[in-house]
Amino acid sequence: MNSPTHAKPHAFAPSVATRGKGRSIAMFGTILALVLGITFTHDAGTPFGWISLMPSLIVLVVAIATHRTLEALAIGALSGLLMLQPEDYIGELADISLNVMMNETIAWLILVCGLMGGFIAMMEKSGCTLSFSNMIGRLLKTRRQSLIGTVVLGILIFIDDYLNALATPAAMKRLTDRFGVSREKLAYIVDSTAAPICILVPLSTWAVYFSQLLEEGGATENGMSLYIQAIPYMLYGWIAMGLAMLVAIGLMPDIGPMKAAELRAKAGQPIPDGAPEPMPEADAPKSSPWIGLMNFVLPMAVLIGASAWFEIDLLKGVIVATLFTIVLYLAQRLVSFSALMDAVMDGFRTMMLPLAIVAVGFVLREVNDQLGMTTFMIDSLTPYLTPAILPAIVFVSMAVVVFATGSSWGVFVISIPIVLPIAIHMDASIPLIVGALLSASSFGSHACFFSDSSVLSSQGCGVQPMQHALTQLPYTMIGAAITTAGFLALGFWING
Repeated sequence: MNSPTHAKPHAFAPSVATRGKGRSIAMFGTILALVLGITFTHDAGTPFGWISLMPSLIVLVVAIATHRTLEALAIGALSGLLMLQPEDYIGELADISLNVMMNETIAWLILVCGLMGGFIAMMEKSGCTLSFSNMIGRLLKTRRQSLIGTVVLGILIFIDDYLNALATPAAMKRLTDRFGVSREKLAYIVDSTAAPICILVPLSTWAVYFSQLLEEGGATENGMSLYIQAIPYMLYGWIAMGLAMLVAIGLMPDIGPMKAAELRAKAGQPIPDGAPEPMPEADAPKSSPWIGLMNFVLPMAVLIGASAWFEIDLLKGVIVATLFTIVLYLAQRLVSFSALMDAVMDGFRTMMLPLAIVAVGFVLREVNDQLGMTTFMIDSLTPYLTPAILPAIVFVSMAVVVFATGSSWGVFVISIPIVLPIAIHMDASIPLIVGALLSASSFGSHACFFSDSSVLSSQGCGVQPMQHALTQLPYTMIGAAITTAGFLALGFWING
């Protein structure tokens, strides 16, 4: 068995700085020349058209070439800004960056993700997460059972994809490590039970948000009622959950990069090279196993219950859960107050990279909006629509937009008021179209390597975002292909 310290570097580990400098310089020089050429040949004040796709394509090329997510997003966003404002480049960059950081969603993300990181770190520090893992380990005796247990736990934590992405790996990664499961496979299963599951449950942050968008878009007076009608047609959520279970059971084989990751894990290295900084190491449990289990389950129950009590508001829920956990642990003298505060700060610190990726992703989204990418995509496809193929076209086009922008929620503020009136005019099935929109949103959140859900899943599981994205890409593409075929069949059956 190979020692982890001498194992061969993982194929998708971040590139070493001393290697490939010439190729990197050539690639960046080519991108700069291309962007400058577009900038100075484009007529100011005219629509950008297909040129609006360039920043997102640059992000994909750089990310695949370098395996570094944050840098790829920054280069794509800076390229788009150069196309938009070559004469006031720095001023526009400063304005957009400031607007993004003042955005209510970004502020909400920073607080929720930071507090969630601190919340998980407190449970790690107290040893309660270790107690939960040990108790689960008594029930799950095999590798297959550990993977199935991860799927089931992910389904049970349905209230929010952020909570799922951080809590599930915290509970399961020690167990899956013991059975030689790669962290990449764990991240795939966690991500597959995050957004894809949240859209299928009316009591989730996704359901609350999209039901409000449906009302504001004029599709219905009761957004939640329409949302519930659309749940059977949210095909990607159902298919992604089914594929994750097939992978867990072993009926779906390891494909491509996932196969290489699994071979490495079975050789004794479940954690890949270049993994991000882990959460603070857990102390040994200072109470009986059952008390330790209670100290894990109670804070989680309070988190879910408080979030539901405050109308599915995860920020209020995590504030209540954090305060409850501090009191619970101090009352039992499990950890000192200063140690709990250190754990909270450590949890915040471990979330800095994913938060930076999401923030730069928002800058890219703002750039894409100003370039008119979403409107261009919709306007280009509208002339070719018929009621029968509308659901499939809506899914594919919106999936591409969400994948390119990483904005699984923001894109639909623009697209719902455009797509739904077209569907109503064509007399197409509105629940089916809503199902296609939500399927596209969950696919984008699942597959995009810089979406908030994917970044948090990779962080929680201890892999780099690109390691996670590339290993799960074949499975997400299979899910997307099956979903597209399903929407074609449903479109001809219902609307044909």
